[in-house]
Amino acid sequence: MVQGQPLRQSIGGTVRDGRLAIGWSKETLAQRSGLSRGMVGRVERGGVNVTVDTASRLLEALGLVAELSIRRPFITRPRQVDAAHATCVAHVQRRLEAAGWAVRREVEIVHARSHGWIDILAFEPATRTMLVIEVKTEIHDLGRVERTLTWYKRESWAAARRLGWRPQRVRPWLLVLATEANDARLRDNRAAVGQSFPARSMDMLEPAGTGGGVALIDPRSRRREWLIRARIDGRRTSPPYRDYAEFITGRSGRDR
Repeated sequence: MVQGQPLRQSIGGTVRDGRLAIGWSKETLAQRSGLSRGMVGRVERGGVNVTVDTASRLLEALGLVAELSIRRPFITRPRQVDAAHATCVAHVQRRLEAAGWAVRREVEIVHARSHGWIDILAFEPATRTMLVIEVKTEIHDLGRVERTLTWYKRESWAAARRLGWRPQRVRPWLLVLATEANDARLRDNRAAVGQSFPARSMDMLEPAGTGGGVALIDPRSRRREWLIRARIDGRRTSPPYRDYAEFITGRSGRDR
């Protein structure tokens, strides 16, 4: 199917081109496919909504193979209803606002048929730096996180204009709930993390910082240094929670 062209026109053009390529008349194709000459003509002109059966009979008669490709719109996720995620996002917002950043949560972005929500968009007027932050309580697909943040970064300029912000640089950041499970996932994907998220922990708030980064967070911690290093960055102690379930139940007795 030609991009931007209705399906019936794409099929019609394919049938016409195939028929002419092998030198058949419309009558010949009608006989070979078991359809009427009038139907062949209407299909080729794109003047009829073609059924799967009709298209198959025409294409098979011409010796053509059809492959259906369906491209879904890019929808990152519906609005989060996960209580742990909401807790983490609120924690990050409070910390950034305390440091002088303007913060907006759940910033909706729409481009064509693609639709998503940036967890946190933060802007520091003094340095005109903007952070595009994705918060994860669990890491299931790091590649998808990377693609999502790449798209968010691209679309964040328009979102900033709507908010009246005028950033000079945009930095994508991945903030992950500090669990052993997430720490292990980052370690297992060390090479990809190093390439896509080269900055680490407190680099996020550095005025001269460039590029994206990753850090762990514990929304129950009251420590001043709230961005936690992962094992891949040299952290030696275990994260405060084993996994998402332990954070939810609050059973961890380890020092936070």
